[in-house]
Amino acid sequence: MSEKSIVTKILRYLKTVPGCFCWKEHGGMYGTAGIPDIIACVNGRFLAFEVKTPSGKTTKLQEATIRKILSAGGVAAVVHSVDEVKAILEKHGLL
Repeated sequence: MSEKSIVTKILRYLKTVPGCFCWKEHGGMYGTAGIPDIIACVNGRFLAFEVKTPSGKTTKLQEATIRKILSAGGVAAVVHSVDEVKAILEKHGLL
């Protein structure tokens, strides 16, 4: 399964979660390098998901950005499936 298809499935799922606003962050010259693929706010809580295929690896910049989000009190993680996103939401009491 491609990263793009995983992102699509996760976004489709998140849009069914009550109190969730989310979007796919697009890179490029107007974006900020290292920002996770999916940004969400669920019931006032900031979440960021870096989506990877099972064989995908994060860059140093992506890892640093995730650490900064965590340090700021947000939720950030590398995910490979909708099930991992669900588990994170459950862990943080957002479901």
